[in-house]
Amino acid sequence: MIAAIVVITSKTHAQISIGISITANIAPPALPVYVQPACPTDGYMWVPGYWAYDNDSEDYYWVPGVWVAPPNPGLLWTPAYWGYEGGVYGFHTGYWGPHVGFYGGINYGYGYGGHGYGGGEWAGNSFRYNTAVVNVNTTVVHNTYVDRTVIVNNTTVNNHNSFNGPGGVTAQPRPEEVAAMHEQHVQPTSQQVSHEHTASQDKSQFAKANNGKPAAVAMNRVGGSRFTSEGTKAAPRANNSAPNNNNANNAGRNNPNNANADANKNSADNGGRSRNNAANADANQNNADNANKSRNNVNNAAKAPAANVNRPVNNNTALRANNPVANRNNNARRPQQQQRRAPNQQQRRAPNQQRANKPEKKQQ
Repeated sequence: MIAAIVVITSKTHAQISIGISITANIAPPALPVYVQPACPTDGYMWVPGYWAYDNDSEDYYWVPGVWVAPPNPGLLWTPAYWGYEGGVYGFHTGYWGPHVGFYGGINYGYGYGGHGYGGGEWAGNSFRYNTAVVNVNTTVVHNTYVDRTVIVNNTTVNNHNSFNGPGGVTAQPRPEEVAAMHEQHVQPTSQQVSHEHTASQDKSQFAKANNGKPAAVAMNRVGGSRFTSEGTKAAPRANNSAPNNNNANNAGRNNPNNANADANKNSADNGGRSRNNAANADANQNNADNANKSRNNVNNAAKAPAANVNRPVNNNTALRANNPVANRNNNARRPQQQQRRAPNQQQRRAPNQQRANKPEKKQQ
């Protein structure tokens, strides 16, 4: 993977020398032809679908076109593209900026006809949609206008080339696009990175599995509804994984800024495991301490005198204490019990008393 490349000032190679993040030995498949889903809410911008590449599986996978929120008002999206140079195809990561830069002359459709963007424009902090080019839900999006002069392709992509170079598009960057390439840029948002990651985990999105014709080509929002090329809703994403499960974290590798994010995630995962292990160790130690305390209590109880042993509570006694009727009956029986005990007690005492009153014999 190439993380960064020094800018080459030659105009001929400018379009394939800036922002290359990954390379492949084979050309990406042709762009799918699809109907754009309607913009679901005001302020979202269209990010066209593209072929990303997984080095471990050595295959391309389709990242569906999707409506996303820009990181800040006033920013426009420059799509990603593939360019051929030096015997390899290099992936140029898309970015946000005040102007649309060069995206290889690729006709992605829906405002991205190869140069610039004709799908709308900013008016202060509000984005106006050109409904002659893009599809919006007019029940929730009202800031629209119509400009047919920018139309390159109204509904579908009419040029399926997916890369710049021999055998593909041979466009060169215009002066305004060269200037835009050197402006301050904002990297793809976390939602866009997540969107690409999700596509990388769906094996049905890989070219080897779908022959370059993915079932889900577009979405109305990140994590939202999936749409087929005809514009109908596609089946929900199957619970499957990328062809190589050991390399499931390849999503986002097409963006060089995601390498640190992957490393941080691994560190966070390892840190979480360490915390769990420490917590389990503490729990085990507490259990061992409690077990020792229990054994000590048993030994102390065995050594203690019988008088100190706690006798169990007599439930019947507790019930009688809370039962007035039972108390009255018990109180009524007590005199009789005392009377019955009295003679016996007197009888037991009498012999003793007689012995005490009997005169002692005098010793002769």
